[in-house]
Amino acid sequence: MAKNSVNQDEKINSLKGRDILIRLVKYVKPYKLKVSLVLFLMLIVMGTGLLSPMLLKIAIDNYIEVKDVVGLIVISLGLVGINVIGMYASKLSTYQMNKTTHSILHTIRQELYIHIQKLSFSFFDDRPVGKILARVVGDVNSLSELFSKSVTTVIPQALNLIAIGVILFVMNAKLAIVSIIILPVLAVVVSTMMVKARAKWQVFRQKRSNLNGFTHESFSGIKIIQNFTFEGETTKKFEKAVGEVRDGFLSAVKYNDWLWSFIDMSFGISSIIVFWYGATLTRRGEVSIGTIIAFISYTSMFWRPIINIASYYNTLVTNFAAAERIFEIMDVVPTIDEMEGSEDMPTIKGAVEFKNVSFEYEKDVQVLHNVNFKIRPGENIALVGPTGAGKTTITSLISRFYDTTEGEVLIDGKDVSKVNLYSLRSQMGIMLQDTFLFSTSIKENIRYGKLDATDEEIIAAAKAVNAHDFIMKLEKGYDTEVNERGSRLSVGQRQLISFARALLANPRILILDEATSNIDTATEILVQKGINKLLHGRTSFVIAHRLSTIRDCDKIMVVDDGEIVESGTHEELLKLKGFYYNLYMAQYSFLNEGA
Repeated sequence: MAKNSVNQDEKINSLKGRDILIRLVKYVKPYKLKVSLVLFLMLIVMGTGLLSPMLLKIAIDNYIEVKDVVGLIVISLGLVGINVIGMYASKLSTYQMNKTTHSILHTIRQELYIHIQKLSFSFFDDRPVGKILARVVGDVNSLSELFSKSVTTVIPQALNLIAIGVILFVMNAKLAIVSIIILPVLAVVVSTMMVKARAKWQVFRQKRSNLNGFTHESFSGIKIIQNFTFEGETTKKFEKAVGEVRDGFLSAVKYNDWLWSFIDMSFGISSIIVFWYGATLTRRGEVSIGTIIAFISYTSMFWRPIINIASYYNTLVTNFAAAERIFEIMDVVPTIDEMEGSEDMPTIKGAVEFKNVSFEYEKDVQVLHNVNFKIRPGENIALVGPTGAGKTTITSLISRFYDTTEGEVLIDGKDVSKVNLYSLRSQMGIMLQDTFLFSTSIKENIRYGKLDATDEEIIAAAKAVNAHDFIMKLEKGYDTEVNERGSRLSVGQRQLISFARALLANPRILILDEATSNIDTATEILVQKGINKLLHGRTSFVIAHRLSTIRDCDKIMVVDDGEIVESGTHEELLKLKGFYYNLYMAQYSFLNEGA
């Protein structure tokens, strides 16, 4: 799928209907016993339905004419009994099928969610979050009716159709032929309409996905929208997106409406033919009135499965678009994957080396150009340079969130592309400028760094970064619930909690990407003291624009336009009077002017 914005239609790889069905059936197989029970119950329902017209025929031909009241009472009780059995079997089968369907959907949604978690950063770079949510929630939900109807409609109704057809031909072959004469025309019309309808439903789901993506993006950025009084413009865009969804739905559903109209018309024509020809045969004395009445009842019952199967076919086509969208995601192969036979990363000592590393997010647009450097275990490295120079990309390659386009990234002499991802990343701690907190307690947010951490370890990590004091002033201390993304806390407070989380992980390599940019100077001094203690014996990479925070680093690497143009200590780089010197003096002058 190409990159797309919230208002750009997604490009979905179309799958054959047969392939989609085969993949869907795979999810039904574990529930074959429950499905068999549902089918058995549906056969009971079908059997009771088929018996009713036959008992009616017997009542008319054998008991009404001779005025046998007792026989009529017996027949009536029989009709009531089989209908009660059929009603109970129908309700029980519906309950069991709904239960099974939701279990299947749970499996699909869980499998999809697990797969998405394994996908590389490039997958998320290319897709708005709202459109991914549309697959996991909306598209999976759309399969509910497809699964339930496949068992409760297709198989029973197909058997019902065959059984009624046999009964009709046994009762009177001439009438039976007349009653089905219009079916070939109906089959051609239905198949033609459904081909066109499938394409329309694909468009509808694309538009609905766009709406979902736009809505998610708008509410995520609601503070910006309100701050810049942009509500009017976003409302216009929302109205346009909703209008496209409406138009897409109406365009698709019109085929359904035409289909039902044609089926109703076909049923009407068939009924008229049967009435006319049945009356002719009755006048000739070839059939009894009871037979005609029973035949008409069976003819109505014959068309009911046709309508139900056509309805299922419509459901199938409608939801094939949803299945295609789900399987399209499941078929995405992670660009960052473990090689077959990859080994676990041993306990990291901290040596990091880049060998002729080049990297590009998009083809032929290089972000890093032939980068080379060696870092010894335990060194504290600072990466500085202008925005977009490639600093964050370097740290992302160390954690193997992306693979190099050329060259190798080595940790303790091992190529990171050839080791187990979990064993690599579990020994790293990363704190980003864009702090993310989950909608849970502060304690649990910090515990993400080490899932089995004790409360004492959590508090110790918070104290180390000077987050403990402000946490204890909150209404429930460490048990205080934070809103989505931690919106009830200040930016600085969120960063301190995130920093405690990273430090709790006790990483062998620590990456701080503008981690202290939103902390005031007084707090930063306190945090820096805690950092210095925890960085002892660990390799760390610090990205910072505030040069005063990196003066004591073992080595400063200046990155510009995807290359390391200077490298050395703070004093060494100042003596060079090159890029770093100019950057430092410009910042120093700016601060003096501000003072």
